[in-house]
Amino acid sequence: MRTPAWTTDDSAELYGIREWGHDYFNIAKTGEVTVKLKDGKKTKDVSLASIVKGLRERGTQLPLLIRFGDLLRWRIDELNEGFASAIKEGKYQGVYRGVYPIKVNQQQEVIEEITRYGRKYHYGLEAGSKPELIAALSYMHDPEAYIVCNGYKDEEFIDLALNAQKMGLQVILVLEMPTELDLILERCEKMGVRPTLGVRFRLSAESAGHWSGSGGDASVFGLNISQLMHVVDHLRERGMLDCLRMLHYHQGSQIPNIRAIRQAVTEATRVYVGLVQEGARMGILDLGGGLAISYDGLKGASEASSNYGTKEYCADIIEAITEVTAEAGVPHPDLITESGRAIVAYYSVLIINILDINRFEPRKSVAELELDKDAPPLLRNLFELRLDAEKHATKTSRDRLQEIYNDAIYYRDKLRSEFNYGKVNLRERAHGEELYWDILTWVSKMLESCGHDGSQMDRLDTIMTDFYYGNFSVFQSLPDLWAIDQIFPVMPIHRLKEKPTRNAVLSDITCDSDGKIDKFAHSSGINPTLPLHDPQIEKGHEYMLGIFLVGAYQETLGDLHNLLGDTNVVSVRVENGKVKYSRELEGDSVSEVLTYVEYDPKDMLTRFRNLAESAVISKRITATERREIMESFEAGLRGYTYFES
Repeated sequence: MRTPAWTTDDSAELYGIREWGHDYFNIAKTGEVTVKLKDGKKTKDVSLASIVKGLRERGTQLPLLIRFGDLLRWRIDELNEGFASAIKEGKYQGVYRGVYPIKVNQQQEVIEEITRYGRKYHYGLEAGSKPELIAALSYMHDPEAYIVCNGYKDEEFIDLALNAQKMGLQVILVLEMPTELDLILERCEKMGVRPTLGVRFRLSAESAGHWSGSGGDASVFGLNISQLMHVVDHLRERGMLDCLRMLHYHQGSQIPNIRAIRQAVTEATRVYVGLVQEGARMGILDLGGGLAISYDGLKGASEASSNYGTKEYCADIIEAITEVTAEAGVPHPDLITESGRAIVAYYSVLIINILDINRFEPRKSVAELELDKDAPPLLRNLFELRLDAEKHATKTSRDRLQEIYNDAIYYRDKLRSEFNYGKVNLRERAHGEELYWDILTWVSKMLESCGHDGSQMDRLDTIMTDFYYGNFSVFQSLPDLWAIDQIFPVMPIHRLKEKPTRNAVLSDITCDSDGKIDKFAHSSGINPTLPLHDPQIEKGHEYMLGIFLVGAYQETLGDLHNLLGDTNVVSVRVENGKVKYSRELEGDSVSEVLTYVEYDPKDMLTRFRNLAESAVISKRITATERREIMESFEAGLRGYTYFES
């Protein structure tokens, strides 16, 4: 029976791109991954490989972070239009005024584009620190948008917020801790400003997902019910209860289950209603973050996915609030959400190239191996096992394959044991390992051709895993993968008309055992290896992978492990059918990274020059060689911290 040819649809199903890609990413008939971008009033699917090719021709090296402003714009549109539709359908009387939490991605380009694209919705910003507030005040000048101030606040922070309020911006100071109120009221009295206050409340409703501990009773920030009532009483005593305008809660990030979101909204709305009944002016309910995206494409209530979409999220929130407020006879509040991950995750894609591969397969076939007549019995057993397997290949059953597999492991382990006792020499052990891998390779091919029950192949897949060495640092570009086992979609960006024939773990170029990716979403599940093509590096080919959905947190959290710095960055758009590159930012040079850890490159150059000169004086090198060595050292200081081709 002839095996059907591999198609791009097969690749799309294998890597799940049409599930996690959210219609932004797809595979073209050419076998290349595409991104959907805006071209005037139309959209155009642009090949990622062609984008990289254009940058390569301009001298840009991989690894490379590509930003797509159109995806940011569409994410803002989807969230705001989702609430607009739910408000209209539910006959809700309040409005939606979302804010973007700057901490999720603080890059200047992100903040500039969010304020520009979000202005038609009066989409605001959330600041959790003094630097973030300064960034917000520099870019958010819409008098109808909110600037929500969370986090710990000193006098300068409070004064900045109050001065911005004086200038006509809608700045809300959120009480995160009970002790903040007195300081805020003191600064308000001194500056003659009646503030717009919010209060963060700790919900009792259970959350879900990896960040469930950041909400509820276990939350680091926020007031419990007793502290909340103390704030109300204190403001009433000061004649400032009308300044309390907003209730805020934070349930967590990437909440996978819509039921947990609805439960939290219901509890928060009842607290909001209670504050209105206490006499607080109120009018705004801030639901915090939590809107999840699907990193794994599995569409379930897992930590890497969600069992709902944006439309359902918006509709359920509106419905839950409406039910509680209608029962209490309280007007509908205006709504804020602090969705960051859902807004910026799609925005950035990391492109890396494979530098090398460590294959777990024999270098020689059994036909090429010659055994000495006095070869150890165990080595001869492996040799004869392989010959016998090939001889009776047409009659081999799945049970026989299992037996061959078990025997190969037994003989290999015994051979290693005898090597440790000095009964087998180094070359004999090497021959045994070659035979072992040859047998396992043959068993794997036989299982694939005749069908298997799953368990046998699973064990072989684990054993016969290749290591692909990628030109990147997990710690710099994917810190959440290392720190919290975050799943990110990984796949080739080209050659997708070909069937992948290797199973791989992806290693970075740090010298750390944690610098690898060994958990992948594909084939409708989470797997320890990723199906990839033979890179054919030895033939001069370049094999490129894309790591997707890295726009949230990764740029900010990255560290300098092994002194590997920021990657090259470029923003891409389409005009009149042509790709336009803008904001081409060079990644960190070696010299720049060294200054981050307190080295002085000029001093280092002087020190090395002195070393070279002493080598000339002692006649270990010539003066001409010194010049060449110094030129190489200086070029190294100027160079990219990653592998340069």
